[in-house]
Amino acid sequence: MRVFRLSRKIYADDLSGKGAAKFGNRWNSKGMEMVYSAQSRALAMAEVLVHLSLEDLPEDYMMVELNFPDTLEIEELLLKELKADWNVHPPKSFTRKIGDVFIDNKRACVLKVPSAVVKGDFNYLINPNHSEIKKIKVVEIVEFPFDRRMFK
Repeated sequence: MRVFRLSRKIYADDLSGKGAAKFGNRWNSKGMEMVYSAQSRALAMAEVLVHLSLEDLPEDYMMVELNFPDTLEIEELLLKELKADWNVHPPKSFTRKIGDVFIDNKRACVLKVPSAVVKGDFNYLINPNHSEIKKIKVVEIVEFPFDRRMFK
């Protein structure tokens, strides 16, 4: 299975989760290492775009393609298991707790979650501290300039 993440060039091949741990996000608390990825390039872009404006748009984004082998266990969080306001911004603490428990329990290396940005699409959260992280391979890293028309 192929998944995608959009990253600044300096961190493109970094699957440590330290970037997410610096600030926390929807699915992880500050201090919890996690790697966010998306089911498609378009979703990876949308997940980043909601946090940017034309004025602070970096020029060094890279699209990172990852491969999950068929043997990699993927846990799934179903939409019906979430509270109605799970996708609000800023994120609620209960979604962070879900991700933190996933990281701590190490039952699976990857957790499939619904996207808060694109209804019907999914993100794949990677536990960089799971023993199977070494099975996830970076397939390709390519420059990804944003089309500035998206900011009109």
